[in-house]
Amino acid sequence: MFSLLRFLEHVHGHLGWLAVAVLAHPAIVLRRRRRRAHLAVSLAVSIPTMVAALGATLYPHYRQTLRASIFRDAPEIGLMFERKEHLAFAVIALAWIGAIAYFGSWKTPAPAMDKLHALAHRAFVLAAILAAAVACLGTWVATYRTF
Repeated sequence: MFSLLRFLEHVHGHLGWLAVAVLAHPAIVLRRRRRRAHLAVSLAVSIPTMVAALGATLYPHYRQTLRASIFRDAPEIGLMFERKEHLAFAVIALAWIGAIAYFGSWKTPAPAMDKLHALAHRAFVLAAILAAAVACLGTWVATYRTF
């Protein structure tokens, strides 16, 4: 039988791995200061934000149907899911910091522009690393129990 929750969970997981890739792209291209990467940065903030919104939509259903049984049967996996949520929040915050620094840099004088580009680069590097951890943890939990 088709389960909408299971389908959305799979979409969330696959898009989560896509988010890792789109966050890695500006982390790579912004190594060179003053490089124009408007599309890469836009995708790197919008796709992870969409993934997070879908995850937030699924969370009440997870909490209602899966959370208690996961914590009862495998508390370490339940704790990993909780850690995944915290790291995902950090990913979104870093992606937005990177995007704001990047787009804000284009309206500033040269010395500040370089500092904002450096901040954007570092934010995307950290976001990409944390997103990979989030995707791994999410995959681990999903292989244990699903909707």
